[in-house]
Amino acid sequence: MRYRNLAVMVVAAAAVFAAANAPAAAHDPNTPEGQAAISEFMADLQPPDRRAPITGNAAAVACVNGKADKYPCKNVDLMSYLPMSTIGGGSGNDIWGWTDPTNNKEYALVGRSNGTSFVDVTNASSPVYLGNLPSNGGTSSWRDIDVYADHAFIVADFVTGHGMQVFDLTRLRTVTSPQTFTADKVYTGFGPAHTITANPKTGYVYANGSNTCSGGSHMIDVRTPKNPVNAGCVSQDGYVHDNHCVTYDGPDTRYTGREICVNSNEDYLTIVDVTTKSSPVQLSRTTYTGAKYVHQGWFTKDKRHFLLDDELDEQNSTDKRAKTYIWDMSSLTAPRMTGTYNSTVEAIDHQMFVVGDYAYQSNYRSGLRILDVKNVANNQLTEAAFFDIYESSDGVGFNGTWANYPFFKSGNVIVNGIEQGLFVVRPNLTPEVPPRVFENSNNVNIPDAGAAVTSDIAVTGVPGNAPATLKVDVDIKHTWRGDLVVDLIAPDGSAYRLKNSSANDSADNVIATYTVNASTEVANGTWKLKVQDVARYDTGYIDNFKLSFV
Repeated sequence: MRYRNLAVMVVAAAAVFAAANAPAAAHDPNTPEGQAAISEFMADLQPPDRRAPITGNAAAVACVNGKADKYPCKNVDLMSYLPMSTIGGGSGNDIWGWTDPTNNKEYALVGRSNGTSFVDVTNASSPVYLGNLPSNGGTSSWRDIDVYADHAFIVADFVTGHGMQVFDLTRLRTVTSPQTFTADKVYTGFGPAHTITANPKTGYVYANGSNTCSGGSHMIDVRTPKNPVNAGCVSQDGYVHDNHCVTYDGPDTRYTGREICVNSNEDYLTIVDVTTKSSPVQLSRTTYTGAKYVHQGWFTKDKRHFLLDDELDEQNSTDKRAKTYIWDMSSLTAPRMTGTYNSTVEAIDHQMFVVGDYAYQSNYRSGLRILDVKNVANNQLTEAAFFDIYESSDGVGFNGTWANYPFFKSGNVIVNGIEQGLFVVRPNLTPEVPPRVFENSNNVNIPDAGAAVTSDIAVTGVPGNAPATLKVDVDIKHTWRGDLVVDLIAPDGSAYRLKNSSANDSADNVIATYTVNASTEVANGTWKLKVQDVARYDTGYIDNFKLSFV
């Protein structure tokens, strides 16, 4: 959440917000909408939860008949609970996680209005509070955290000189009692910032909504984590509230291997190629009917779809159920909003992440909601599970869960509540079936301007037909890829064109992942990658061919 005009907000309401630490509305306070939202937030503010922790060997409480302890639930068990007062105080906001690569211990990084807590949650029913990294210069209701290379990167909004705190998480390995930590480094290329996201494959982080870059993404090279370096700005479309940045391997093969950010820009969904940090390229800028505050979203696992939340649409609609907007991302230059999922209950949606076949949503008063996204191609999402930390009511209000972190290999999920604190919960979901992968890594030479050649894969043990999202990984080494025509040949001889020739494409190699709707084909049998060089002077070979049946 965020205001466009920070200076006005600080002058007009700094005293109120510093005293109350209330989460703020997501509109310009100079507008009637923004003023109304501020009033609503202040009315929603409640004192911290003072209940006792739920920890110890007997702490885990199964979800039975719709309740775990006092909390409404479905297919989610309560493992433990630490109120905010036991992990540093203040009010809660963002949360992230870290898994120690040396021993697989799991840690919660808990954002609070006055700092960041570190909690060992390896034993989910007996979490251990390790200490606090205080805020750099003041309190803020908006603290945001991400992790790269065993370091946490932390920003805060409305704190003029906060910058980006860098904290070496390996320091937690030797902690035996709660400590007050200091940052290993503070990056001062900006002061306040609203959110921060990391691309773990490239070593860049993106600070959004700062006092630089016209409020757009401030890009930072953190490949050497304790020596962060300003890498540039994404400022073409002004203020960025949040984003999801990836090394792209989705269906739009024009951008395979490029670093792509999908930005939630208040009133537009904006897609930017940030591969070259000195000259980011905006690929598209799209809005939709009913847009009120484009807040945050996440790719599905195949990157064909993007799930988006809009923080203020429920307030401005007669239907107060939380809504998830489904986007077709087959083309990054022309994304399309194709459907809407309405939650089973009234609430405001806030943050969302997708892991495998499930979307994990933090929907304020209705808590953690987990959606099955396997049928997203048909614009259908279904609720698989939930855990509601704000048990007194649902509804359109800014209380309860702010964020969750669902990426631990243990399957446990950590949830941070504004008034409550840290919950460790365990969803009981249908296990995701791992893809069955078949590969041929034998080199096959491609003759210059000659006959087609094939690389063959014998598929066995896969019942029924191939999927509608058959993944075809192709690695062809060639000195002029425009010479090549590439097809996938099914066992019955049906051909699926993957790539046409192009006289103007002089680049080397075809290294790409294609998605093929092969649902009419029997899975078992011999599949072939067929490649033909249709022009003279350049040669190459098929290096690798792989099929993934999901």
